[in-house]
Amino acid sequence: MPRAVRTDIVQPDGRHVYLYGAYAPPPADYQAPSMPNGTYQRRWNPLRREWVLVAASRQGRTFLPERTDCPLCPSRPGHSSEIPASHFEAAVFENRFPAMVPARPAGGLCEVVVYTDEHEGSFATLPADRLAQLAEVWTDRYRDLSSRRGIRYVFIFENRGEQVGVTLHHPHGQIYAYPFIPPVAAGELRRQTPGCLQCRLVADELKGRRRILINASGIVAYVPGYARWPYEVHVATRAHREALPSLTPAGRRALVSAMQRIARAYDRLFQVPMPYMMAMHQASAGRPVAQGHLHVEFYPVLRDQGKLKYLAGSESGAGVFINDTLAEESADRLRAVLD
Repeated sequence: MPRAVRTDIVQPDGRHVYLYGAYAPPPADYQAPSMPNGTYQRRWNPLRREWVLVAASRQGRTFLPERTDCPLCPSRPGHSSEIPASHFEAAVFENRFPAMVPARPAGGLCEVVVYTDEHEGSFATLPADRLAQLAEVWTDRYRDLSSRRGIRYVFIFENRGEQVGVTLHHPHGQIYAYPFIPPVAAGELRRQTPGCLQCRLVADELKGRRRILINASGIVAYVPGYARWPYEVHVATRAHREALPSLTPAGRRALVSAMQRIARAYDRLFQVPMPYMMAMHQASAGRPVAQGHLHVEFYPVLRDQGKLKYLAGSESGAGVFINDTLAEESADRLRAVLD
């Protein structure tokens, strides 16, 4: 698949919208929603030595609207959508309630990635053509945002389910373009020399085989032995690839296909839609570039049927996770429901 065809639109309040693939214009009465005024700051925590983002306007963001009021659905007469199109394949727009804004002192940029114009469904149910298109959308956004002045790290992620704070049910994810390298990525990237640690971890999992879920088309998925979350899964390129643009289109399709198989297995595990967080780890942006190893981490928050894994005192206060399951047994259970 060639690079995704993109149409750029600027809303009256200056926010950008990117429509990927075919689309139809909005109805004649379309009115774009405007970004509210708010305070955006970046404050340094000297005890933890990390940045905290202050985004006071997010208290007013859209919260679990009715299906008919979904701001991610296509525009229609009388309906105010974030997306100026009455039909689209995939869309990205600058968040109206961002955690960061390009202007200082916060810096950075927040985008919402809308996987489809269909309200029902999820990443797990995307058809093959839309899944392949999403891979190209992610790649295009990584290229674009990584090339911008002041951006140090592009973080592609998805929160799924009200249990992890989702406020819109329409299938979507997000991208944060940070003006600094966030702590988790910084910790990983510092450990890339000498040699790539992620390469060694993949090799060790392949050698042991006990926790491997997928090993096909250059992609490996496994439950790491050191998993912090019950049923945590990592999906990585078998060969060293630094970021999405480092893969061929076929390689990107293989990656998102493996990710989707994991998401489907999660939904089968307890016969309910699994709430999870998906985090994509890649090379840093800007200069100098810290060369990572492209991999995706899934953090499902159910530890058993109807039971949530909470980040309580040890996890939140001390930074020490307590896993209530054995990684090997979790791998067995996921393998049994993998398609």
